[in-house]
Amino acid sequence: MRTDLFDFDLPPENIALRPASPRDSARLLVVQSGGGLRDQVVADLPDWLRPGDQIVVNDTKVIPAQLSGRRIGRATEPRIEATLIKRLDGSRWQALVRPAKKLAEGDTIRFGNEGRVCLLGNLDAQVERKGDEGEVTLSFAFHGPVLDQAIADVGQVPLPPYIASKREVDERDMADYQTMFAQAEGAVAAPTAGLHFTPALEASLRARGVSIHRITLHVGAGTFLPVKADDTAGHKMHAEWGQITAETASALNAARAKGGRIVAIGTTSLRLLESAAAEGGTIRPFAEETSIFITPGYRFRAVDILLTNFHLPRSTLFMLVSAFAGLEMMKNAYAHAIASGYRFYSYGDACLLFRGE
Repeated sequence: MRTDLFDFDLPPENIALRPASPRDSARLLVVQSGGGLRDQVVADLPDWLRPGDQIVVNDTKVIPAQLSGRRIGRATEPRIEATLIKRLDGSRWQALVRPAKKLAEGDTIRFGNEGRVCLLGNLDAQVERKGDEGEVTLSFAFHGPVLDQAIADVGQVPLPPYIASKREVDERDMADYQTMFAQAEGAVAAPTAGLHFTPALEASLRARGVSIHRITLHVGAGTFLPVKADDTAGHKMHAEWGQITAETASALNAARAKGGRIVAIGTTSLRLLESAAAEGGTIRPFAEETSIFITPGYRFRAVDILLTNFHLPRSTLFMLVSAFAGLEMMKNAYAHAIASGYRFYSYGDACLLFRGE
């Protein structure tokens, strides 16, 4: 499909720079399968679900993957910004760096501030390999848990560029950019639909007879990348590692057999569930990478309802929601959201989508 079909104009004032407080007070646009739109708040979510429905959340935890440093060992020492995007082994990470043209294979980057890491005051990494579009393989001087602690000491939360370009990352973001379910470290971007959940909302859902299950998809920086190809067929998705346990798969399949609906909290949960689903809709245990790219025409197998934030124009995520609920329906919903002052992107409001036929 043509990428420009998924374009729309978003006024800058609709981009949220801070989350709602409390989190479940964020606005919720309910997009009904018949095309109707209802303005609600996230705390109203239980009213739209039935006893026996199954909510699935992503329990990945964002690591402080944004590193600042300088190239050392040559005549000049330019500043280097790196975002870790994929762990390769105990000491190596794939990263996106800027400016990539300042680096060559074999260069050393020194990250951190004096006196903070392992008494040495720095965290060194060698550029092992350079790829396309700013991707490099970094081989760090530390390994395993020591490296993890060093990254935690010198790194910052990697806020999306549409927020980081407008204000500095601060201490509030350390808490704001994690969901209440965050447990499995490995993401470099938050599963943002989960940011709307609070203990009070969880209690209301359980009182409604709705169960909550955890799966893990370590969200990569590729989630921020626009589709540059003129046609969606020319876009390559970044692979992300995910896991659904046998116990969770069994519980979801049993509930669905009894008429319960699968409610994915966020596009990350949906993509993992669909990656693990067999042709007939049975959800299988899963522990591998997925690069599933969902566009209109895709036949959904596992997910019946989707809670998600409002996404970027021409993004793979807007393509996904258009596949789920219908392109014209989503264009109408987004036009209503923009005109009504809904807040977009990671810290913004949410919409509740029921799968189109």
